[in-house]
Amino acid sequence: IGEQVSLRCSFTSSFPISEKLTVDWTYRPLSGGQMETIFHYQSVPYPTTVGKFKGRISWVGNVAKGDASIAIRSPELSDNGTFICSVKNPPDV
Repeated sequence: IGEQVSLRCSFTSSFPISEKLTVDWTYRPLSGGQMETIFHYQSVPYPTTVGKFKGRISWVGNVAKGDASIAIRSPELSDNGTFICSVKNPPDV
């Protein structure tokens, strides 16, 4: 609580990394409910501009090295839930 936390995500692809590669991070609270997209990457990072993670997510990955990690500033107990990292590098998904 209170310290920046890194959410690690690593991937491999059988195709060269291209500008078509996308990373999507989604979140569902422990209490359940809808999955919400909290981060998108395609050539540049697009952190969410709405919701509880607005202004708290930063890109710490390096797709050239198979790293799609993000960091969350000032985590709180209410942030607890399921975080899913999805990487697509067309035609590989």
